Amino acid sequence: MTLVEKVNVTTGTGWAQDLCVGNTAPANGVGFPALCLQDGPLGLRFADHSTAFPAAITVGATWNKDLMYQKFNAHGTEARMKGVNVLLGPSMGPLGRAPAGGRNWEGFGPDPVLQAVAASQAIKGIQDAGVIATAKHLIANEQEHFRQPFEWGLPHAISSNLDDRTLHELYLWPFAESVKAGVASVMCSYNLVNNSYACGNSKLMNGILKDELGFQGFVQSDWLAQRSGVASALAGLDMTMPGDGLLWTDGKSLFGPLLTEAALNGSMPMERLNDMVTRVVAAWYQLKQDNQTEWPAPPPEGDGGPNFSSFTDEKIGLIHPGSDDKTTAVVNKFVNVQGKGNSHGHLAKQIAAEGTVLVKNEDGILPLSKTGTGKKRDVAGKYKVGVFGEDAGPGEGPNVCPDRSCNQGTLGSGWGSGAVEFPYLVSPVKALQSAFDSDTVEVTALLSNDIPAKASSSLLDDQDLCIAFINSDAGEGFESWDAVHADRNDLFAQKGGDKLVQRVARECGQGNSDTIVVVHAVGAVVLERWIDLPGVKAVILANLPGEESGNALADVLFGDVDASGRLPYTVGKSLSDYGPGGQVLYYPNGVVPQQSFKERLYIDYRHFDKEDIAPRYEFGFGLSYTTFDISNLTLSERKPKSALPAPRPTTEPAPPSYPTDVPDASTALFPAGFRKLKNRIYPYITSTSDIKHGKYPYPKGYEDKQPLSPAGGAEGGNPDLYTPHLSVSVDLKNTGSRNGKQVVQVYVSFPDGVVDGSTGDKIDFPVKQLRGFEKIELGPGESQNVELELTRKDLSYWSRGLGNWVMPTDGKFTIRVGASSRDLPVSSTW
Repeated sequence: MTLVEKVNVTTGTGWAQDLCVGNTAPANGVGFPALCLQDGPLGLRFADHSTAFPAAITVGATWNKDLMYQKFNAHGTEARMKGVNVLLGPSMGPLGRAPAGGRNWEGFGPDPVLQAVAASQAIKGIQDAGVIATAKHLIANEQEHFRQPFEWGLPHAISSNLDDRTLHELYLWPFAESVKAGVASVMCSYNLVNNSYACGNSKLMNGILKDELGFQGFVQSDWLAQRSGVASALAGLDMTMPGDGLLWTDGKSLFGPLLTEAALNGSMPMERLNDMVTRVVAAWYQLKQDNQTEWPAPPPEGDGGPNFSSFTDEKIGLIHPGSDDKTTAVVNKFVNVQGKGNSHGHLAKQIAAEGTVLVKNEDGILPLSKTGTGKKRDVAGKYKVGVFGEDAGPGEGPNVCPDRSCNQGTLGSGWGSGAVEFPYLVSPVKALQSAFDSDTVEVTALLSNDIPAKASSSLLDDQDLCIAFINSDAGEGFESWDAVHADRNDLFAQKGGDKLVQRVARECGQGNSDTIVVVHAVGAVVLERWIDLPGVKAVILANLPGEESGNALADVLFGDVDASGRLPYTVGKSLSDYGPGGQVLYYPNGVVPQQSFKERLYIDYRHFDKEDIAPRYEFGFGLSYTTFDISNLTLSERKPKSALPAPRPTTEPAPPSYPTDVPDASTALFPAGFRKLKNRIYPYITSTSDIKHGKYPYPKGYEDKQPLSPAGGAEGGNPDLYTPHLSVSVDLKNTGSRNGKQVVQVYVSFPDGVVDGSTGDKIDFPVKQLRGFEKIELGPGESQNVELELTRKDLSYWSRGLGNWVMPTDGKFTIRVGASSRDLPVSSTW
């Protein structure tokens, strides 16, 4: 490749300069195409005829590894069929430190192991479809307030300040598993980490990601997260997105022609530029995108490339919409990628149903009968069901607000770049009306959260059963709705939802009929204002179900499928229950807002356990329509305890080498007669006189050879970290009368009195930590032995003194197995 081609590969062309949300330019001389990068973790943003899958928080609530893979394999297939090279997901940051965080719903839940398992399954699914997956956002981007400069009126983003052990054991854990799964791209985040921008933090990108974790792919910036030029490249940034520099759509990149100049004047080492390009090109080859049958060349050589536009819904549109070029072409070919017979819609329904969590079911009110065989007020008449709440209905349609940035109608998704255009959204009321037998059941609906004061006799008094729908929405920082500026202001239901439930529960059937409450939300919702009301007999937390919302809910309500979702987060009784570390910083505490993660490892259930706080519903909890028994725990040692992993392998392959000669500056000039488009980013320079040689202020120690991390040596880290040391076996039996699914969860408690020999620190451990799970389906009376393995890493802590994982060898580990973080009936020690 020529120098300008290398810069093309590593620099975006600018926002809206081409059809995708992120675009690179080609290296035509070697046949390397422009790449299309597209959001996001839920589905394909801005794309037509594609699936609005359940959000990742719903996928996490399934606790089903197979469905995690299937969802993202279908997602990746849709991306490939739309001409997307790089899919901007899955998301594992934010992890979910603050339950009110605006983008928590884009990830799988605030436990690092649940998040890691789901992320690795997602990556395998996407990349098995031939599309480059992106693990994002590296790292500790745990709230939307002040996430990036200028968006919140401040010149700098927030700094997330955390210690090395917290970084490794919580926030980095899913990224390590993602790298082990072979993820080809990682996105660095907007925020600062310990007062250094994540996309310019050499310790994070070079030291931890590329050395310790052995990451072989490319690091791309979040959109405008790059804050320096050569410095960020030296720190490990391989690609800038969308290409624009410090401000949107100004055509002034921090790479582009400046990267070309830096290479020509000697401040940017050619070795590093070659490494950046190699990482991008290698990812492309690794995913077999050189296969022109699956990936035909884009025009004019072929008919490949993206077949949709992110910037118009019309068939004919601008090919460079962010520029002054008025050239048009067919930009939307309306390729239906939803699977034969809408197979992806059927998969979306299954995921949404398994991600629906039943947390209360008094008197066995659920599952319902479609013919209305519950208790009736009028024995001779039809069974009367009242459906209440705006969240039950279609509202003004699912796509009425840009990027889903408003809460109206039923809630199927949060808002922001992780949202998609819904091809359709089945409302709960429509599904319920279809499911109930109209010959025996009369369904009445009031699709508002405001019940008229004089409406009791017609709307509430006559009902045999009431179903109330409420919700809570949030999203990304560039949009807001009402008074919700991305992060939620509290954990209560929005739009008067609590008052709706109180009214319905007290007045349904003149106070004699039962009420079921359905909650759609981006995360945990405080239920205390009504959860203990006598009329509230059942509560379903349906998370964010995507396009098949109503149908999935009906499957669970009527028992067509078991209620098998489990909470991927803790439902506390108040926001304060989550502790100081669970709070969003809503007001800046400096020009560079500082958020110190002083709670360290203690977020979500770990905090509740440490402080002995009773949650309303614990992490991992969920009811089934059948019952299960877990017994006969057996621990089998696979390998004895030893403090340190095996030494880092010394036979790691050497990276490729290339000529490092700096070309003549004249080769980087704009070609004669070249037409420049406004605000488009090019690799060319305008004059050789701009190339001035000098001494670049490389950081102190830049020339020194750095020691390799003992925790590294392969993708995901030292391979010995993944050696099984303990096998955990239990018997699971379905003791009920119908088929059902149970999630067997394994938690580890570390020995007491552990002291780090390298520092003398007494090591504090959470009461227990999730280390593995399996979801098992059994028929009535059926039993199955379930076996899970615990690796060295599962049984180790991060030593700040050694910079390595250490397994305690004195004292005993306690292994607990059960159905939730607070329902662990069997335990043993090792």
